[in-house]
Amino acid sequence: MRFAKQKRHRKAVRFFTACFGFREPFKILCDGTFVHHLIANGIAPADTALMNILGAPVKLFTTRCAVAELKSLGSSYSDSVDAARSLMIARCDHENRKSAVACITEVIGEKNTEHFFVATQDAELRKKFQQIPGVPLVYALRNALFLERPSAFQQEFAKAAEEERSRMTDLEWKMLKLKKKRVANDEERDSSETEDQILETLSPRTNVKMTRIDKADKAQVKRKKRAKGPNPLSCKKKQKQGNTDTASEKTRSQGRSQEGDGENSTRNRKRKRSRKSKTSIVS
Repeated sequence: MRFAKQKRHRKAVRFFTACFGFREPFKILCDGTFVHHLIANGIAPADTALMNILGAPVKLFTTRCAVAELKSLGSSYSDSVDAARSLMIARCDHENRKSAVACITEVIGEKNTEHFFVATQDAELRKKFQQIPGVPLVYALRNALFLERPSAFQQEFAKAAEEERSRMTDLEWKMLKLKKKRVANDEERDSSETEDQILETLSPRTNVKMTRIDKADKAQVKRKKRAKGPNPLSCKKKQKQGNTDTASEKTRSQGRSQEGDGENSTRNRKRKRSRKSKTSIVS
């Protein structure tokens, strides 16, 4: 049960901070009934108790009219009067004392520009503030404090405000139209400049005179073709000198060996004699 209550309180605080701009430390405006209930039920210190339900540091306020109303109730409320005087005083600018209900409603106004949490035990006052957007309400039951959920009116007001923020205002719509016109004019200027540049490049220059050239003149103007060298890809590579010397030496040695072989062969042929002839002569 305690966890569900804390979750409900966090959700309500998140709603008011997101939709109505409440910021820490939260300011809590207390009337005389709430201060008296805290003293009677021993809920002290009050700021820590309120900080536990809101999850953020708080500052407690009251008005001079609320303190005067408590003081007028008699000596039985003396402790409550002392506790109320210890709180910070919210400016109400009332020369003549009014009731606490009227004073607090004037301080809150129609929009609650000061972003006050209102802490009261008056049920009629809580119902009245439920019809004003952006007024979170705190009340007490015995020794426990509670933060009321946002009313249906407050939730509908927050949705409508969010839809209005998403739409464009008349001033924004006019500014958008002007911007579109400027962009269109800039595009037209760029296109015209490009067309002028193209025409300048294509049109003939006035300083240069165009002359026709006859065929005979063309033949005179033609230059003679120079003789081109051989295709380097079809030519053989040049041989190195060392390679040529070795190749010539090889060819010379081969020629000498062939000559030596020829002489030997002739000599061998000359020396050969037939033995049969010798025997025939001897016999």
